[in-house]
Amino acid sequence: MRVLLSNDDGVHSAGLAALADAFQGDEVWVVAPDREQSASSHAISLHRPLRLVEVAPRRFAVDGTPTDAVYMGLNHVLKGARPDVVVSGVNHGPNLANDVLYSGTVAAAMEAALLGVHAIAVSLAGLPPHDFSEAARFAVSLARRLVENPPAAPLLLNVNVPPGPVRGYRFVRLGRRTYGNEVVEKTDPRGRKYYWIGGEGGATNEDIPGSDCNVALKDRLVSVTPLHLDSTHDAVLQELRSWTVPGFVKEPA
Repeated sequence: MRVLLSNDDGVHSAGLAALADAFQGDEVWVVAPDREQSASSHAISLHRPLRLVEVAPRRFAVDGTPTDAVYMGLNHVLKGARPDVVVSGVNHGPNLANDVLYSGTVAAAMEAALLGVHAIAVSLAGLPPHDFSEAARFAVSLARRLVENPPAAPLLLNVNVPPGPVRGYRFVRLGRRTYGNEVVEKTDPRGRKYYWIGGEGGATNEDIPGSDCNVALKDRLVSVTPLHLDSTHDAVLQELRSWTVPGFVKEPA
């Protein structure tokens, strides 16, 4: 099995190393950011050149975002030799609920799916100190299952693994969580204002039975959530087709 690994914690992160070590007997390639890019979402570098450095055999660092790294991996490093699966992680902390909108880990996997390759984003849903071995082991087993019986369309899975031995897993939907809406204002030594967004506390998770937050954080099971690349809200689209906008002609669908 040919595997491309990436992440948003950087090419030298412990989570990525654990994942690479877990794919024993496979052809493993790594293309990842040269430094931490957490919460970079799906940003791609279109207005500056990128540097690509081979830091070890089949291991490359990109001075860009996680999306840049996977784009370079699929369209340059492995051009003409597409991997069977792309795995992003293991992230140093959870990517649950609406985290997927901000996460560089998820964005790296999403870029692979957009480019036609099955992809998994895997995160360790716990606080430091981190032991990534169980999360990596589960990711490898899931990746093998995906490659052995692949669906017709590219599949994107978001996985959160609680700390400790894996007791089991569930396929679940996304939950809801918030980091607050605070803007913290401070003053630097030169008297100028600067700001931190999101407040100073941790995340607050809504109690939604069967959600990834509840399963990974309360039930202590691995949560596996399929993510949809088509963001169209079909139910609302049907309602909007009954609207008229005064002064303009509505064309038939």
